[in-house]
Amino acid sequence: MTVIESPTLASIDLDARYALACKIAKEAGERAVQMFRNRAALEVEHKGLQDVVSIADREVEGIVRKYVNEAFPDDAFLGEESAGGVSDALLGERVIWVVDPIDGTSCFLNGMYAWCVSIGILVDGEPAVGAVFDPNSGELFHAARGHGAFVDAVPLNANPARAVRDGVLGVGFSHRVKPEAFVPFLDRLLRDGGMFIRNGSGALMMAYVAAGRLIGYYEPHINSWDCLAGIVLVREAGGTVNDFFANDGLLRGNPIMAAGQALYPVLTTLVDGPAAQG
Repeated sequence: MTVIESPTLASIDLDARYALACKIAKEAGERAVQMFRNRAALEVEHKGLQDVVSIADREVEGIVRKYVNEAFPDDAFLGEESAGGVSDALLGERVIWVVDPIDGTSCFLNGMYAWCVSIGILVDGEPAVGAVFDPNSGELFHAARGHGAFVDAVPLNANPARAVRDGVLGVGFSHRVKPEAFVPFLDRLLRDGGMFIRNGSGALMMAYVAAGRLIGYYEPHINSWDCLAGIVLVREAGGTVNDFFANDGLLRGNPIMAAGQALYPVLTTLVDGPAAQG
């Protein structure tokens, strides 16, 4: 099976990496859910406003890294918990695993079920593989470029909605962005008859966009480990995603906007305001 039709990938065994990403996501998720059930005993650190980390995040990331290093020692690795020590030299690597061991740590620590393990793979700067495992529902969302998107073995298709009133939009927000840069978007969304949900896990909501459960997703700033897997999922499900990796989105983050093909232009107008209509 050839999942990417590109001569530059002749030496890259993407099938093996795809299979491993799915395997690791499930095994890491199974370990995470054990700690979730005993979360009262976890040590917790606060990295900043809306930004916490627990021993569970570090242990799960360690599990993922160990598997990757053993199977593909020449591949690069970018994990949320180790991102602080990464340099721009990473951008020159052909294959980069981009991992959030527990996306939705605040939900995890407070006993809510909106968290997941997210594993994405970049090949030659392009999103190539995505695996998002929700251990609370037992669902594995997975995709590889040119191969389609699935939840377990069921094919996924983005929602065909044409207007924001046709379903529920996912949104995310962090205080890396000023509220006044985000509130006008919510005002336009609600005035157009739309409704939104924010569950605390960008990776999981991107997976829901791929599955057609949400009509789209918007966040004014998100980190690559929270969305790379979701980008692959949405694109392979027939949806559209903005150019997240422009201006070094891999290391510095960027806005993310994803939706079905019909709704994407509408969402662009809501995000950019009336000027987006030309």
